[in-house]
Amino acid sequence: MQIRGSIGLVTGGASGLGAAVVRMLVDGGGRAAVVDRTAPAGPSLGDDAAFFAADLRRSDDVGAAVAGAVRRFGRIDVVVNCAGISPCEPVVGADGAPHPLELFRHAVDVNLVGLFDVVSRCAAAMARNPPGPDGERGLIVNAASIAGIEGKAGQAAYAATKGAVIAMTLPLARDLGAHGIRVVTIAPGVMDTPMLDGLADAERQALVAEQVFPRRLGRPEEFAAVVRAAMESTLLNGVTVRLDAAARLGAG
Repeated sequence: MQIRGSIGLVTGGASGLGAAVVRMLVDGGGRAAVVDRTAPAGPSLGDDAAFFAADLRRSDDVGAAVAGAVRRFGRIDVVVNCAGISPCEPVVGADGAPHPLELFRHAVDVNLVGLFDVVSRCAAAMARNPPGPDGERGLIVNAASIAGIEGKAGQAAYAATKGAVIAMTLPLARDLGAHGIRVVTIAPGVMDTPMLDGLADAERQALVAEQVFPRRLGRPEEFAAVVRAAMESTLLNGVTVRLDAAARLGAG
């Protein structure tokens, strides 16, 4: 799949990793449906991008966004799921209180159920695309996290959802292969996105110290570059790619 002329739908596309993917698509000659709770704050991308407001916890919102993207652009070639939340809460708090169950449900609803809703609806739209080279009709790229493999303390909810995204990568690829649709998951390490905006410098440096090489936070455009590679490499399917400078998360 080539970038030029492609139509992408990007959840969480208003900021962070998603915004970098949108920019990569548009700069490469494609167009993008930006699905997020709030509109992008940066300069307009003109007719090459359109915003669709959606809360992934609301299936009607998801359905309207996907249908709107198809009406606006005619089809969907690639969907990139970047929307998500990263709660951090111990299973038993310092005061002895148990982990808030609603917080766990919220993480599952956004990071897993909402993501799957986007995947299934976009796959149904992609299945109607005319086949390209190799019979390809579409590509689904899901953002997970290395926390889904080795989550830190306090990440039970977040790690559970991201681990589930990793676990369903191969079954999704096997299921959708009959329709000419590929599935790839990217598991980033610590990326320099708005999720880290509240961290003190010492906390950011502690995260950097976990990197092997290079010793720095990941950049959103590096995530977008892996998405581009997945688009252009048709043989890449059913795998999870770590993007983490060889970091392995510690316990604390």
